Amino acid sequence: MASLIKSTALTGLRALAVDVEIDAAQGLHKFVIVGLPDKTVEEAKERISAAIKSFGAKTPQQHNSRIIVNLAPANLKKQGAHFDLPIALAYLIATKQMKKPTESFIAMGELGLDGTVRPIPGVLPAATLAAKLGVALVVPEQNRREAELVRGVNMLSVATLKETVTALEQENGPAWAHGVGITPTDTAWADDFDFAFIRGQEAAKRALEIAAAGNHNILMSGSPGSGKTLLARAFPTILPQLTEGEAVEVTALWSVAGLLSPDRPLITQPPFRAPHHTASRPSLVGGGGGKPNPGEISLAHRGVLFLDEFPEFQRHVLEALRQPLEDGAVTVARSEGTTTYPARFTLLAAQNPCPCGFLDDPDTNCRCSAGEIIRYQRRVSGPMLDRIDLHINVPRLSFSKLTQEKAGETSSEVRQRVIVARQRQESRYKNLPFLTNSELTPKYVDQFCALDARGEAFLKNADAKMHLSPRAVHKILKVSLTIADLASSADISSDHVAEALQYRYIRE
Repeated sequence: MASLIKSTALTGLRALAVDVEIDAAQGLHKFVIVGLPDKTVEEAKERISAAIKSFGAKTPQQHNSRIIVNLAPANLKKQGAHFDLPIALAYLIATKQMKKPTESFIAMGELGLDGTVRPIPGVLPAATLAAKLGVALVVPEQNRREAELVRGVNMLSVATLKETVTALEQENGPAWAHGVGITPTDTAWADDFDFAFIRGQEAAKRALEIAAAGNHNILMSGSPGSGKTLLARAFPTILPQLTEGEAVEVTALWSVAGLLSPDRPLITQPPFRAPHHTASRPSLVGGGGGKPNPGEISLAHRGVLFLDEFPEFQRHVLEALRQPLEDGAVTVARSEGTTTYPARFTLLAAQNPCPCGFLDDPDTNCRCSAGEIIRYQRRVSGPMLDRIDLHINVPRLSFSKLTQEKAGETSSEVRQRVIVARQRQESRYKNLPFLTNSELTPKYVDQFCALDARGEAFLKNADAKMHLSPRAVHKILKVSLTIADLASSADISSDHVAEALQYRYIRE
């Protein structure tokens, strides 16, 4: 007898429908899985047999029949342990140890040897597919809250294989729960990092505010102990919470990566990723083990990628960031497939000015030779630096300033201005595929970043003296637009252009 249960296969952030077909025929015992299964799927045979045995049903070995499992379409690579549950259900139906369910559904879940159904990654894309196809979804109990994020999907969460069989065999079908959809709530950041706790550094705080308002990349340079890391840790506290569409996209990425917590199924705050400077290129861009898994730049999507000790990263690792910084996406090509992930993040980098860190420090003499300083500063290429919108110096404050300086604005106050600027951008780009000023393509720069005669003359004069690249000119215009948004100005003035220019990096 043949049976069929639907499941899914993940390709990037998309879930594709997979038919799990089983034919149980008389003959010498055989239990094989076909349809391009990976090692994890191949090993499902042992897990399934033990799980079926745990609640008293006949295992494939005890049934003494020829069992063929086909995962269709056959040309699609099948990966992951989530095929355990649909294969087990299809086997029980094919061997007449379970009634055929009356409703169509997608099943996902890893089986333990005792029959428990364990949590799996990628449930949110699968729930989206189920809602699109108009079928129900059977998922592990620990993935229930994640599946509920898709509004209207019929869902059954189960803890064991026996519970699943019992629920599906009910005469009127199981009691399906319904997805409630996404209702993001404004969650306050922890009080550990706040702009009010950072004394002085007003210029750096201003640059971070501009970066947050327009989603601009920023590089902080300063001697050790000047506060670069503290400023970076406080930066997420001035970012607005994710919109509903952004929250879905980010949550789906983390779900596919298997990093979503059952207690926190929806990510509403911009993610903050801070890989160590010894990170490899696959860990940053994506891949690993031959699989096109999302990397740190994708996990930082719609959030912040903080690279401390910027020049200490291997040069080929940093160069791999150039294309994602421009396109907002990265295509990961590995031996087991090619996948494109979104990677629209804010790059927040920090570095010392020289190997010892005290170049231009007013109190400590630099111990580096001229050659060492040049080699250190050239570890980051010019094209990479050209892609960073804001370059700021973070000076080390004296003890007297640290103790005499009054507490500044709180992150909440700065965040309100950032939210207002973001709302202006949302209104401006309402019918366009942009959310922030940094995403503007050259086609729209002239349309939205038009300068008056005085501003244009100012920028032309700066270009003649600073020898700006076309990319640098566009970035100055986009930063100027963000500064205008923070000032609630409908036009970009020469003052806005002048402030944007002071943040540009000029290679000597």
